[in-house]
Amino acid sequence: MAQKPSIPKGTRDFSPAEIARRDHIINTIRSQFERFGFLPIETPAMENLDTLTGKYGDEGDRLIFKILNSGDYLAKVSPEIYDKKDAQELARRISQKALRYDLTVPFARYVVMHQNEIDFPFKRYQIQPVWRADRPQKGRFREFLQCDADVVGSNSLMQELEFMQLYDAVFTDLGFSGIIIRLNHRKILSGLAEILGAGDKIIEFTTTLDKLDKIGIDGVRAELEQRGFPESTLSEIIPLFLVQKSNNELIATLRNILADSTEGKEGIDALEFLVNASANLGMQSCEVRLDISLARGLNYYTGPILEIQAPEGVKMGSVGGGGRYDDLTGIFGLNNISGVGISFGLDRIYLVMEELGLFPQSVNRDLEVFFLNFGEAETMEAMKLLKAMRKASVKCDMYPNPAKIQKQMKYANNRGARYVVSIGENELKSGVFTVKNMESGEQSRYSLSEADTFIRSL
Repeated sequence: MAQKPSIPKGTRDFSPAEIARRDHIINTIRSQFERFGFLPIETPAMENLDTLTGKYGDEGDRLIFKILNSGDYLAKVSPEIYDKKDAQELARRISQKALRYDLTVPFARYVVMHQNEIDFPFKRYQIQPVWRADRPQKGRFREFLQCDADVVGSNSLMQELEFMQLYDAVFTDLGFSGIIIRLNHRKILSGLAEILGAGDKIIEFTTTLDKLDKIGIDGVRAELEQRGFPESTLSEIIPLFLVQKSNNELIATLRNILADSTEGKEGIDALEFLVNASANLGMQSCEVRLDISLARGLNYYTGPILEIQAPEGVKMGSVGGGGRYDDLTGIFGLNNISGVGISFGLDRIYLVMEELGLFPQSVNRDLEVFFLNFGEAETMEAMKLLKAMRKASVKCDMYPNPAKIQKQMKYANNRGARYVVSIGENELKSGVFTVKNMESGEQSRYSLSEADTFIRSL
């Protein structure tokens, strides 16, 4: 017996209906990217392994999908290395390439390689798949599409403000309300780490804090204590991550706690500007909410960070996020190029829209017009109409053979056709065609010589 086929965990097949809904989201995002002045680029699915490693922290590095070298990949592995069973050392010997983990580090590499061709500030968007060796769960996959936008070459907070407006524009177009833009600043987290007497452990602090949703506040406290953060000062800081305050109240509290931290005060000033400016510009579908527990564990963030939270009542993690990285290109030799970027979580947005019933009915429509097949002579006349409609960008199709009408009508219904056109023997003799509106059930007749009248009505 043939073995039943399968696909790797964390990957998916997509049906035509699913692709139509995904395209609705992608096209909405792409349209707003371009309205905001972003230009498209693409990068390879695989990068050199040393391009990716060391950019995401230890936990991120472990999730990178490595690609075995071609040919005899064990040829350069000595018996001594093989016998040591050191997985990391062995991996470096047998793999020099990897599937990209995200789109930001490849973008930084792109900027460095093409710096002489780029006008700074450079605004790019990129919609491509990425791969992570993560544990699959709802809304988390090993292969997924990222929709990113970045600006490099400007340290102005106006870029962050524009990204917040961009999020609001996209989610408004998609029909959302109640979206929360959670906002924090890495310099505030650095200031808090200083208060904890562990300013040199900012990476450990943010990596642990980033697990708050998974392990809870007690788990965060226990892990920070284990990493050497003093329990006495933790008791002063931990309540900040639990108490809900208004944006202005939280800013006042932070100014008091971080009064002696230069970095902390810079972070507070930036957040206050972004909160006030976004309020002045107004938001349609999003609310800006300061959240000091937001850490975003990736090592390259240095300034404002943001994460997009689905409406309350929807069981889903973030549906987007990003932040500022002051010198990401410096790891590739191009220093002092500040950047800021965001990403839309397509798959999670899809699941939330499905749960909330936000997909328009038109997205589910496979065809606008479907032609029934009554035989060879009738089909040839129908083909003329099909050609005219396709020239006018109408989505249309015809059944391939003269099967029973009931079967053809069922097929048309399954394809979501809005109209069904009949050119039978009688219509052909009379020089007309009959159109049935599948939504209302009404029928109309048009002259074959005046088909443009029907086409213009679509």
